[in-house]
Parts: sequence; C-alpha cells; structure tokens
Amino acid sequence: MKRYGEHRFPGKLFVVEGIDGSGKSTQISLLNQWLHAEGYGVVFSEWNSSPLVRDITKRGKKKQILTPATFSLIHATDFADRMERNIIPLLKAGAVVLCDRYIYTAFARDVARGLDRTWVRELYSFAPKPTVAFYYRVPLDVAMSRIAHGRNGFKFYEAGLDLGLSDDPNESFRQFQGRIIDEYEQMIPEYDITVIDATLAIEAQQLQMRQIVKARLTQARQLRVAP
Repeated sequence: MKRYGEHRFPGKLFVVEGIDGSGKSTQISLLNQWLHAEGYGVVFSEWNSSPLVRDITKRGKKKQILTPATFSLIHATDFADRMERNIIPLLKAGAVVLCDRYIYTAFARDVARGLDRTWVRELYSFAPKPTVAFYYRVPLDVAMSRIAHGRNGFKFYEAGLDLGLSDDPNESFRQFQGRIIDEYEQMIPEYDITVIDATLAIEAQQLQMRQIVKARLTQARQLRVAP
C-alpha cells in the first residue's frame, strides 16, 4: 500500500500528533517561537483550518449532524486545500512548515469511528512524508485531568458522543480516546513516528524536540552547501 506522496522539496515539514490533552499544541507553539528566534522562515498550519470548509464544519458540529464518513471527507477536503494552497508551495520555497496534526489524526480518529483503515490511508496517499512526525504519548487519565482543569467539560465530537458509546461524556471520551490511542500505537512502527513522553516536564519535552529538529535542519544546510 502506498503510504506517502513524493517529498523532494527543499523545505522541512515537522508535525505533532497526540490525543486531546497530550500537550502537543504547547510543544509546537514553543518550537515555532524558537525557530523564529533562530532566524528560520517558519509557517504554521493547523488541522481543520481551511476557509474552504471551516464554516461548514462549524455548522455541522453545532447541529451534531456529521456522520463518521462525512467527518472524514470534510477533514480530507480541508487537508487537501491547505496542502495545495499553503504547505506544498512553502516547502518548494524552502520554508520550515509546522503542522499541529497531520494525516495521522485522520488515520486514528476515522478508524476509531469505524471507517476502514485501508480506505482512510488511501484517501491521504498524496500527502508528503514529514521530515519528522512527533507523537506525544500520554496516559488517558492524565489527558482527561488536563482537559478537566483547562475547560468546562468535553466537546460532543471530541468525546465521541456521536458514536453512542456511552451517555456519560466522561466515559464516552475515555472509550473513544482509548480507541484513538490504540490506532496511534499501531502507527508508530508503520510510519516511523518519533515518540515523546508527554508526562515529562514541558521544558524537557521541548529540549528533546529541538535537538531532533535542529539535527535535521543542520543536515539540510550541509547537504545544500555540499559540492
């Protein structure tokens, strides 16, 4: 099965993945600030942010009418639009592109919602392989505690309440996110994903991330100047 599209661009693509409450967004935000301070041309892209489908997605979520297949196709459209309009042109221009969630989010969430694993992977087969994909591994109880302290309750689709797993949002979240974790764990060897322990101190996680990213950027500079 074809896993990725071609990536022969001079730019570098770094992505973060993890369940809600893993802290991945904090880490990529810190990385973004550091790379800017180091003088790199950096661009940030976020999951489900394309103006093409953003309003449709919001209305669908508000009315709670999105089926698993509809959810999948909307996110695929969002991703394809951002890839064509932003990510690929920037990689061609030699920029460093940071993505808060990438194709692995769809692989995990869509399969957790009951869609066929092979079908979902084929849907995103055009996506270029990231320079590094980071997965922030966190115990489910820790993630739930972080979310509980950070906001008031779980969102409908975030908790998988559309699947009828449980009428209790907490239990539904636990079951749904547990399924997502299982999918992520299977993807780690399949896609050579770099795992970060998301229970470490924020500073320790960021140091690991920066060391890995810096090594890949240094290697890129050396390759460009090599005779």
